[in-house]
Amino acid sequence: MKELDGNAMAGDLREIFAFDVTAARYTCAGCGHAEAIGALMLWGQEMGRVARCPHCDDVVLRLVRATDRVFLDVRGAVRLELPLAGS
Repeated sequence: MKELDGNAMAGDLREIFAFDVTAARYTCAGCGHAEAIGALMLWGQEMGRVARCPHCDDVVLRLVRATDRVFLDVRGAVRLELPLAGS
């Protein structure tokens, strides 16, 4: 399986958020590493997306698509820094 980075989730996340979330910053709950979501390492294309910290390999974000909704689990992030509209 080819490794992709977090930017491969841009289309999925655009459906949930009104801005490009890959530019938002996360702080990993495992190691404290802070970086843009686009730098996360992406796994599991078929069943859902699992994004891991490139520094410690802990799971930071999970995204699963169902027919009528999307489930987003960010328990692996201590913090998400999201830009305000117009900033």
